[in-house]
Amino acid sequence: MATDEARQASTDGLGRRSFLTAAAGLTAVSLAGTTALPDVGWAATPARDPQRWERCLRLARELLLVGPKGEDLKLEYLKVLIDEGLPRTSRPKKVLVVGAGISGLVAGMLLKQAGHHVTIIEANANRVGGRIKTFRSGPEWTGRQPFFADVRQYAEAGAMRLPDFHPLALALVDKLGLKRRLFYNVDITPGTGNDKAPLPPVVYRSFTGAEWRRGPRDTDFRAPTPAARTWIHTNGNLTRRADYAARPAQTNTGFGLSGKDLTVTAAQMLDAALEPVRDYFSVRGANGERVNKPVPQWIEGWARVLYDFDGHSMERFLTEQAGLSTNAVDLIGTVENLTSRLALSFIHSFLTRSLVSTSATYWEIDGGTARLPYALLPSVKDEVRMNRRMTRMEFWDPDRDCSGCEHVRKDGPRVWIETVSESGGDDSVSGKPAEREVFTGDVAIVTIPFSVLRHVEVTPGFSYGKRRAITELHYDSATKVLLEFRRRWWEFTEQDWQRELNAIRPGLYDHYRERGKGEATGTVGGGSVTDGPNRFMYFPSHPVQGSPGGVVLASYSWADDANRWDSLDDAERSAYALRGLQAIYGRRIEAFFTGHAPTQSWLRNRYAGGEAAVFTPRQLTELQPSIPTPEGPVFFAGDHVSLKHAWIEGALETAVQAAIDVNTRT
Repeated sequence: MATDEARQASTDGLGRRSFLTAAAGLTAVSLAGTTALPDVGWAATPARDPQRWERCLRLARELLLVGPKGEDLKLEYLKVLIDEGLPRTSRPKKVLVVGAGISGLVAGMLLKQAGHHVTIIEANANRVGGRIKTFRSGPEWTGRQPFFADVRQYAEAGAMRLPDFHPLALALVDKLGLKRRLFYNVDITPGTGNDKAPLPPVVYRSFTGAEWRRGPRDTDFRAPTPAARTWIHTNGNLTRRADYAARPAQTNTGFGLSGKDLTVTAAQMLDAALEPVRDYFSVRGANGERVNKPVPQWIEGWARVLYDFDGHSMERFLTEQAGLSTNAVDLIGTVENLTSRLALSFIHSFLTRSLVSTSATYWEIDGGTARLPYALLPSVKDEVRMNRRMTRMEFWDPDRDCSGCEHVRKDGPRVWIETVSESGGDDSVSGKPAEREVFTGDVAIVTIPFSVLRHVEVTPGFSYGKRRAITELHYDSATKVLLEFRRRWWEFTEQDWQRELNAIRPGLYDHYRERGKGEATGTVGGGSVTDGPNRFMYFPSHPVQGSPGGVVLASYSWADDANRWDSLDDAERSAYALRGLQAIYGRRIEAFFTGHAPTQSWLRNRYAGGEAAVFTPRQLTELQPSIPTPEGPVFFAGDHVSLKHAWIEGALETAVQAAIDVNTRT
């Protein structure tokens, strides 16, 4: 175990200000003398704007977590969050953390353990976790009607899967003693693999050559074999995913494609379109897998991607750069989950597609993702103040005019936050009249989304760049409709259907068969896609112990697709979601529907204001430089501060960085 002095030295260089101010200049120095990269892909890049190019270099380093001295910040974050914690402070501060989502809880925990006096202010009256939210029977929902007929059942309103390329999230789950198990992104063949063996370790391989590992080195764990028996339902055509991969012509014909386009799947079209951009920062290895270029060229390659394509929407890129027809773009959008985001930033979708391995393994937390924030809660339980919504903030910054400040000064509190209690809303269940309460501190970490922060009065005003980001940063819609069933019919064979329906009422099987019974699916996990309103459907990867039923994510939609659902009330959503599910799986599934159908609109959630930040064209290069930058004694964290929007990993990265910044602040 390192001494406090050594650990302090290892983190002193990670302060957000020092990183952001040094990165651009250092990048220019570190790349000086390297051979100029040949232009790849399309026409050569015109003469670069030097200021914009420096900004793209800085953002590339932020994206790749390359520190000002070339260090791997991800390694440092793993050491702080999982291995060692922060160095013990000799200068305790009063720290106000706004928001008890995963970022706020982690930042508060780290700073408390380092010896600071922490208060976490949470607007919600009945739960922590933010957009990590599980519909289940639990203490946070005391006094509410059960979400499901079977109180053992649960389902995710928010985050539902953790990929193996997010080591902070997975290692934290393991450290807290939570049970993780496979999430079947694609349905599997039961009886294959060896998922009962000890779990594989969490491994992070750094660009520096170092390797961080937590867990056993040797295990016989093997994931089950993918089956791809779920459906693609488009233009009236129903095709299993495995059949589409082998014979795409029938589905592609429905989109008006012809000729050679009939032999290529939507995924193959999209990957081919993106390959020239991947050439900017990686090359094909001997085995056909992509390998990153040496670090200077890797950074510069990503900077060029940002410089050349941040102004593109995905639709513009696919039509203008890749030369795809509108029919092909429609196919890709429908099958590859891009339709609702075609008008949004190309970079957002490219990051997801290019930083995510197609062979990635996904995990879930047994009992629900909300067990993660609730496993953290005991470490800061006495510091969390529920039912406190921030309405006003004042802070002291000697570099700006604070003539309008009434409550802060150089020799007193540096941060003053006014809050009120909540009496309603999406989750809050206080029922009490609004009550004002004020908190003061030396520093603050604001973790709430910018979509919510926009309604907070701040004195003195934040910098122009920060104000612009708070005002303009796009937050996407996302809506889930979940349906509970008494039996797991998606796993049925036809014989199972006959037995279970006739057990309800003799002859019921034949009754439904006369009305178009649908085809037995026989799938475990995975999901189907449709061009109907439901768009994406996911089945639970595992049964809930002791329960014969299950909860289906009957509709998962984003952006404009989600907005259509948001115009409906909850009862209407469940009715339409059931009808859309029946269009694919047959009317007979209604025989097992319990009538319980919780639904979640993140746009209509008063504490979220949207599912996540998703850039529109040019927002990454124009807004991101200001998003993580501190404002005097006010720091920022949350997935929207990172470049891993909507992922727990991004929220954790920024939480650790904010805690480091506060701990090293003089």
